[in-house]
Amino acid sequence: MDLKTAIEKRSSVRHFTTDPVPPADLQEMVRLAGCAPSVNNSQPWRFVAVTNAALRRRMAQLVRERLIEILPSDPADEVERDANEKLLQFCTWFGESPAVIAVETRDYEAVLDRALIRAGMSAAEAMRLRGYPNSIAIGASVENLLLAATAMGYGSCWLTGPLVAARALESLIGTEAPWRLAAMVAVGKPVEPTPQSAKQPLEQIFRLIA
Repeated sequence: MDLKTAIEKRSSVRHFTTDPVPPADLQEMVRLAGCAPSVNNSQPWRFVAVTNAALRRRMAQLVRERLIEILPSDPADEVERDANEKLLQFCTWFGESPAVIAVETRDYEAVLDRALIRAGMSAAEAMRLRGYPNSIAIGASVENLLLAATAMGYGSCWLTGPLVAARALESLIGTEAPWRLAAMVAVGKPVEPTPQSAKQPLEQIFRLIA
């Protein structure tokens, strides 16, 4: 599959067959994820693939428990109850996927960051001014992973909702400082073709200054 086709076919897939994802395929997805650009080639990423079914389900349970702590214990009405239940499902379904890849990151301080801080900015202000380059790098690596999965015949879904239980998940999968959980990606063979969601037309997202 060529790159253009992979980009146009990539979609968020949430329903997988029970077919396992071979370790060699997961490794190839991660290898390609690691080809992404990053500030000063800092490569602020690591990837932990989880194919153990019991561990994946425990991860999902930790997310569910944390959400139950956060959400109102006595929803005001049926609409709120339904919304809460949908959120619980939306953030925990990954537990039944064939594989989950946890994406870890760590902070990287560039020369420009230090210069901005010396000039009187806080670290948070410097990061905001520069567009959060570490987060952009993680996004680029995750997109590479998603496209690689698509090109290899897999479905995938980028997840950040489960990070509400980030500390518990980090403890469970062995993430240690200075690393922290940045995202998760569910991977598997799609049950059925999933078309890409509608995107904005080119004329709404492109402007040329010639």
